[in-house]
Amino acid sequence: MPAPPAVNSTAAALLGLLHGGPMTGGQLVAAAGERFGSFFTVTRSQVYRELPVLAEAGLLRLGKQGPRASQQYVITAAGKRAFKAWLTGGSGSDALRSPLVLRLLHAGSLTVKQRVELVSDAREAYTSRLEEARVAARGEPDPYRKAVADFAVAHTRAMVKLLDAIPVD
Repeated sequence: MPAPPAVNSTAAALLGLLHGGPMTGGQLVAAAGERFGSFFTVTRSQVYRELPVLAEAGLLRLGKQGPRASQQYVITAAGKRAFKAWLTGGSGSDALRSPLVLRLLHAGSLTVKQRVELVSDAREAYTSRLEEARVAARGEPDPYRKAVADFAVAHTRAMVKLLDAIPVD
């Protein structure tokens, strides 16, 4: 049996979601936001760009046609092998890529008003995310998802702490 094709992180995210059953592109976008949106973003355009590539590679097949011409996708055995290869092939380390942290790094270039707005808006968003993350972590029975949910709480708490440390005046 030939080695499964290498997949990128976005493709792996979609393959992982499809392990739970067939989904349309819209369902994948929503599930990605719910399942791992606090630490790994997948945009609608990325999903719709990846799906035909994965299908052409034989990692997905088309499922049932849904309402309004929505198309379900189903993971294939080759897709499961490619996902497993991706899971086991990681280096164990990755880099944080945060446009907000980059903006905060350069916040000294902003006016006081701009800095106040940047920090205030971000703090409001992260405070809301923190409460959502805490609720998700409390209710998660799966030990792997619970560990990731606890990470989301810690990460979000750290972002609030970072925002509180940024001088605005």
